[in-house]
Parts: sequence; C-alpha cells; structure tokens
Amino acid sequence: MNQGEVYHTIIHKTTKKKKQLAVLIDPDKSTSKSLLKLIQLSNEMEVDYFFVGGSLMTGGDLDKTIGFIKNNSVIPVILFPGHHSQINPKADALLLLSLVSSRNPDMLIGQHVTAAPYLKQSNLEILSTAYLLIDGGKITTASYISNSMPIPSDKSEIAASTAMAAEMLGMRLTYLDAGSGANSPVPTEMIQAVKSNTNTPLIIGGGLTTTKKAVDALKAGADIVVVGNALEKNPNLLSDIASGISKLNQ
Repeated sequence: MNQGEVYHTIIHKTTKKKKQLAVLIDPDKSTSKSLLKLIQLSNEMEVDYFFVGGSLMTGGDLDKTIGFIKNNSVIPVILFPGHHSQINPKADALLLLSLVSSRNPDMLIGQHVTAAPYLKQSNLEILSTAYLLIDGGKITTASYISNSMPIPSDKSEIAASTAMAAEMLGMRLTYLDAGSGANSPVPTEMIQAVKSNTNTPLIIGGGLTTTKKAVDALKAGADIVVVGNALEKNPNLLSDIASGISKLNQ
C-alpha cells in the first residue's frame, strides 16, 4: 500500500460514520491451518484490518505470519507491537503505541527511541497511537509486561482526560484496551466520554467476546473494534460481529 493509505482509509471511513473491524492475530497462537481459515473468513466478511503482534511473543514467527497473510489476502496488515523487536517491513503499517495510561517511561517513549532508526529504514506507515489500558477485571499480559496499572473501569474522566492530552500532543489514534482475555470490555460510559472529548478515531479492544459487546462499543462511539482471543474459541463469532457492523453501516 502507498504511504499514508492506511491512515487515510481509517479517517475516510470514520468521517463517513462507517464502523470498522480489525482481527488481532498473535503469531504465538496461530497454526497455518487455523490462520488460513481465519484469513479466508476475514476476506469473506470484508474485515477492514489485520492487527498482528502481542504483548509477549515467545515462539511465533512474525515474518512468516505476515507473509502468509499477505499471500492470502489484500486486507491491510498493521503491526500491533508489544516490543521494539516486533518490527517487520512486510506489513503495511505500524501502530506506534505510547502507553499514555502508564507512568512507565519505557512504554511512554523508551521503546520508541530504540525502534526509531529501524522504523525510519522500514518504510512502514507509522500511526502514532495513544494506548490506554483499562481494567477488564483481571491482570492481563499487557499490564504485567508493561509494569503499569490500568485505568479503573469506573473512572471515565481519567480516560477522557488522558485521551485529550494525547490528542493535544499530536497522537492521531486513540486505543482503549481491556487486554486479551479480559473478563469485561471497556465500559460504554468510558467510550462515550472519550469519544465526546476527542476527535481522533477511537479503537476499542479486549473482552469483546460477543456480538452484543462489540456492537454496544460501536454504538457508544468506537470507530474500530478489535477481536482476537474470542475467535480462538469461536471462529463463527467473526461472521456474527461482521453482520452486526454491516447493519450499523446501512
């Protein structure tokens, strides 16, 4: 894809009030057979984006996973890195996540400094993203690895103020994440508070284990919902959520 095309697509669809769907793929948890099935279903359901990466990668082959997706789909591949080592030029874009809900300087700017020279050479489209971890009812890999405390789920004003500050600092996307395997998703009240106080496209992930939860997040103001872990247990959930989004976009 051309430089800037992914962001242009996100902005265009957001401006047109078109709700979007991203499928999160963790290379550690993907086999060729399961990944091909998920890609084919995503193609059929006209998924908008693939997010690839994770908070902790131990054995998955990032390069092979991205190449496999590229060989079987034209859906944009966006890196969702948990570490500066998760950079691959085969992808279309990278979410440059600054964990603004944290006070851990390594996750706010440290990893980015280490990654910057590689990103400069990669020609990846860089999407500066305010990343906020929200308490989803359990300790997640993201909060543990990042050594940060998530924003309490009943503190919508903290999330909104944090997102506003990040937008003022120039970040172009906002991502609220309850974390993989969360017991509960980001509350709709918090989504509404963030959306009503910011102008950046809003991404919501974590705990979206049913079509209703995903649709409720979109109705509350999310522009993009991300599903990942739930698809491992129920691949058919993808078609159900895609159908729900299609109805919202009519």
